Amino acid sequence: MATDVITLITKDHRTVETLFERLKKGEGDIKATVAELHALLIAHARAEEDRVYPGLDAHHSVEEHKEAEVLLDSLVRAQPGTAEFRTTLEQLVESVQHHVEEEESELLPALAKSAGEKELQELGRAFKERRDAELKALGVPQQGRPAGAAEEATKAELYEQAQQADIPGRSQMSKEELAEALKQAKS
Repeated sequence: MATDVITLITKDHRTVETLFERLKKGEGDIKATVAELHALLIAHARAEEDRVYPGLDAHHSVEEHKEAEVLLDSLVRAQPGTAEFRTTLEQLVESVQHHVEEEESELLPALAKSAGEKELQELGRAFKERRDAELKALGVPQQGRPAGAAEEATKAELYEQAQQADIPGRSQMSKEELAEALKQAKS
């Protein structure tokens, strides 16, 4: 599994896009998906700002993170199924998609050009450590739960473990399906 910073950032982007699709379609537990999205976006943004952006001219990207965070907080407070929820989701999707497009077409290619493979790996490790620490602080524990703890884990925790294990189709799985897929992946 590639651990360079560009791969890790773009993988998070694809996960966010999948969560947006689930929300737009109204699939699964909307509140749980919003909580998952909230945790991932906050952790991702903090890791980029603390570990990746200091070496880049990324002031605009930091501003876009702040804008997305305000919209994300509004989405968390909005009641699913209401016009407020739909409007806020549309605004958040538009804001994040714009940010991702800029980051993937300008910032990350500039980073790839200026940094060597070793530096990209080191940035990847630093990004992942910061991101994981933020997820833990937000109440989304990482791998290493005791055996048999899957029944106690939240769906967001199981999803994070499935993401770390690179289990395909995880974004469409129920809590029970995630637990089963993780169990099978470990055997």
